Amino acid sequence: MSDYRPLDLTSVFNVGTTFMPARSNPRIGSQSFHGLPFAIGADAARCYIGFESGTPQRVTLPVQDRAYHLIFAQTLLESQVMAGGPVGETVLHYSVQYASGETVRIPIRERFEVSEVPTTWGQWPFLAVPDQIDWLSPRYEGRWAGAGGRQTEANYHHSNDYYLWAWRNPHPEQMIEALTIEPGDRKILVAAITLGQVDEEPFFRQGRRPVKITLPEQADTPFSLDVEVDRGVATYPYPLPKQAEAEFLGDDLKGFGQTDNSGSSPAYVEIAAIPSATVTVKVNDAEVGQANWGELEAAGTADLPGGRLELVDRGRNWVHVTVVDDETGQPLPCRIHFRSPEGIPYQPDGHHNHIHSDLDTWHIDIGGDLRLGQATYAYIDGRCQGWLPRGDVIVDVARGYEYEPLRTRVHLEPGQRELTLRLKRWTNMNAQRWFSGDSHVHFLGAQGAHYEAQAEDLNVVNLLASQWGHLFTNTEDFTGGPSISNGGSTIIYASQENRQHILGHLTLWGLKQPVSPRGSSGPDEGALAGTLDVTMSNWADATHAQGGTVIIPHLPNPNGEPAALIATGRADAIEMLVHGDYAHIEYYRYLNAGYRLPLVGGTDKMSSDVPVGLYRTYAYIPPDEPFTYANWTKAVRAGRTFLSGGPMLTFTVNGAQVGDTIALPSGGGTLEVEATAESIFPIHTLQIVQQGRVVAATEETKGSRRLHLKAQVKIDGHNWLAARCGGPGYSARPHHDTWQRGIFAHTSPIYVAVGGDWWMFDRSAAEYMLTLIEGSLAHIHQRAAHYPAGQVTHHHGEDDHLGYLERPFREAIEAIHRRMHQLGIPH
Repeated sequence: MSDYRPLDLTSVFNVGTTFMPARSNPRIGSQSFHGLPFAIGADAARCYIGFESGTPQRVTLPVQDRAYHLIFAQTLLESQVMAGGPVGETVLHYSVQYASGETVRIPIRERFEVSEVPTTWGQWPFLAVPDQIDWLSPRYEGRWAGAGGRQTEANYHHSNDYYLWAWRNPHPEQMIEALTIEPGDRKILVAAITLGQVDEEPFFRQGRRPVKITLPEQADTPFSLDVEVDRGVATYPYPLPKQAEAEFLGDDLKGFGQTDNSGSSPAYVEIAAIPSATVTVKVNDAEVGQANWGELEAAGTADLPGGRLELVDRGRNWVHVTVVDDETGQPLPCRIHFRSPEGIPYQPDGHHNHIHSDLDTWHIDIGGDLRLGQATYAYIDGRCQGWLPRGDVIVDVARGYEYEPLRTRVHLEPGQRELTLRLKRWTNMNAQRWFSGDSHVHFLGAQGAHYEAQAEDLNVVNLLASQWGHLFTNTEDFTGGPSISNGGSTIIYASQENRQHILGHLTLWGLKQPVSPRGSSGPDEGALAGTLDVTMSNWADATHAQGGTVIIPHLPNPNGEPAALIATGRADAIEMLVHGDYAHIEYYRYLNAGYRLPLVGGTDKMSSDVPVGLYRTYAYIPPDEPFTYANWTKAVRAGRTFLSGGPMLTFTVNGAQVGDTIALPSGGGTLEVEATAESIFPIHTLQIVQQGRVVAATEETKGSRRLHLKAQVKIDGHNWLAARCGGPGYSARPHHDTWQRGIFAHTSPIYVAVGGDWWMFDRSAAEYMLTLIEGSLAHIHQRAAHYPAGQVTHHHGEDDHLGYLERPFREAIEAIHRRMHQLGIPH
């Protein structure tokens, strides 16, 4: 006996597809709906049993079989509900006649066992299901117009042609002799009837259950796994971490993610199906094995050729979780990750287990969630709730760099509905008057920036409106002033990053009015076939005119105009986004050339796999000044900063603080330098750099949470000193963000003046700057696009547009030559 047998209705078909004129090309012939077989007539002229409203005729068809269910494919063609008619009115009856002589009469009611097709939104039947099962959007492709809807992943499949309703036979042991269809007063059709001959619900009613997939031979195959279920549904499969549970719990980067598994095994999928369903596993579209769902549920495991399926559902509880400060006992904003011992995520209600299906999130799904490699975190205000698996649960919680991350195993008993976790602060930088900020954030909304900044223990977020080709972002967040949280601990200032792909980008902090044009001279920053309308120097001047602060972001790239900005004193600070040789070389080059340049740290966050404040700027505000945005940016301009990708760094020279200038008499002298680095992550190296050269260092080969260094440094001329820390030899262990930027910290300089005002000059650096300026001028005159003179009126109002563009570069050349002349250096 087959598990499902379609009845042959050929002898009683009486109408064709024209009977349902609202549908074009309805599906006829042999069909599979929800994995179940249905036999609709193949002849378009005679493929249904149809009844006009008020038709008195009955139709009786032989059955001569036993069944647990009768499954009807039917469609109401005349609804009165949307015209104000009653809900639940009987529109048809089925009468089941048993061989014993007993008859059961079954009413079919509108909005219960059947509905009209197409169905008005919100009028779907209570008991019937559409002929097509719920479905997932294509995982890796689709129409651009559907990009927003694609993020929902799951789709309700409205009925294409028919509704399916399963009647549970109260006498499955008895032979069904015949079935009679009794029409009512509505136009209706019956397309097919199938006998369910296995004792199961024909349509799944259980929630989805997690299944671990292990395919050892596919572990190194780039992820290309797919799971199909013929009588149910399956989520997208996702890789599971390769790192064992004990390794994850003991990893040094607690609270900050895990190495991503890009292979096809191990993995997991969630499935909801009826017991007779077949689960098919594919890699690269090639089948690697099948398993029966009912047998997998019963045994807990199923073998595949070269692999194994394991049901890892231990039950679950809806749990209310509170994360509190260990000292105050108050709920603490933070970010949190839950997983089963196998690595299956169980994120709180309202948050994603997988952000955007683990695909790229540039300008997509930004806010509320974070992915760091294999781990997805939910930003919470200290409280959350949702499903957690019973038994052991792995919890990973973090709040910036001043709290000890918590990565631990907890155990949930059946019925447990509350869980409290505690985070402990190990240092309080605000109490020491150091206030942290991210110099460079995109795409978060202002309220979302507050939410995430508080969870990352970050005081300031510079949220930057910008142009990306024909896309403008964060424009609506601009208010011309700071947004300050209750209590004043978090400040969001929506300002701008203006961008040009050759000359460079410029971050404009603290704008009171927008500075336009925001982008210039073509993609990726400006519009297609855009003209060069403005320079970075002009943006800088407009910012300073408003009392704002000018930052050169992600030094040195794009590396065109930064040299002119620095030479003319238009740059208030420079930003490092990554730990790399090139960034250090460029920064030290300008310091050695005699330019005071504070250092700031920021993330350039543009996706959900970069936490706000992963690189941050700590700025020192004296005790007699309140924490405000104006005072924070003033501290940055004064050079009282250090950049941190994790460690806290203090540095003094003869007691002088970062940003200070020490005066020595002619001939110089010896200075005492002292630095301390402390971190939630192991650090290996703490160094003092003088003019870019390491002059003192201490190293712990196994890594340490604290390094300290005190040394004597001889100074014989104008100089600068800074402290920095990182991995072995000042390498940097990577974070798990999408850039894999390194864990390190670096102070702004302390300057040493010998025998007069501080100055330094490096001829090779000056020549380097002049060459960049020459290249920028060449680009303006020979490569950049311009409107013909006299054809347009520019934003600056000057007649000589080329003169306007080249003016700051001429000023920079003059400034460098003037310095060379003062030193007697020919040029």
